[in-house]
Amino acid sequence: MEYIKLIGVLIVVLGFALKLDSILIIFLAAVTTALAGGLGIDGLLEALGTNFVANRSMAIFIMILLVTGVLEANGLREAAADLMKKVKSATAGRLVCAYGILRGFFGAFNVGFGGVAGFVRPVLLPMAEGAIESHGHEPDEKHMEDIKGMASSMENITWFFFQVLFVGGAGGILVQTTLKSLGYEVELIELAAAEIPIAIIALVVASVYYITKDKKLMKKYYGSDSVKSGKKKE
Repeated sequence: MEYIKLIGVLIVVLGFALKLDSILIIFLAAVTTALAGGLGIDGLLEALGTNFVANRSMAIFIMILLVTGVLEANGLREAAADLMKKVKSATAGRLVCAYGILRGFFGAFNVGFGGVAGFVRPVLLPMAEGAIESHGHEPDEKHMEDIKGMASSMENITWFFFQVLFVGGAGGILVQTTLKSLGYEVELIELAAAEIPIAIIALVVASVYYITKDKKLMKKYYGSDSVKSGKKKE
């Protein structure tokens, strides 16, 4: 019966497989796991309160998820898509790159705003759909899967490289500790300075790659003149 405590994992797997609302899935998984593990509602609330004090960054992440869920239920996705329909020059690739620049800037200050679950899915992907529709196309399901991969990988690239720029952040401390065990004494400010050109190069290379890839995908799914003419492929 110990395996019953893993029911939360099953709920998450099934929920995402069935493409149900991500916020609802996470909430149900958390409550179900607490009940199955004998923690109870009171214990769950106590654990959340304790972790809020001990790990404020995680608490902020949870709060962003809840706020995003409320906004999404009240038309956030539709508003994001409608906005992009009015911007004729917007493309999915350019949006992913713009998100990468924004994510990198905030990542350098160790500030997150939801990541894949809290921002990419409810905001960036609808905007990408709107950008495709602004060129006169109905978003292809396979194309949207490619864009999901591009957006998610851009999130990982920018967070991985830019979080080290924040002196005192977990990433920098991890690198410093690792180097110390190897016999190298370095200051966090030195690590940040050495990481700046690497982070910028990573962002530039990723942006060039995704813009190029997006152009190829547009030709593949909507025709060679899709972006220029804005006409649907016959």
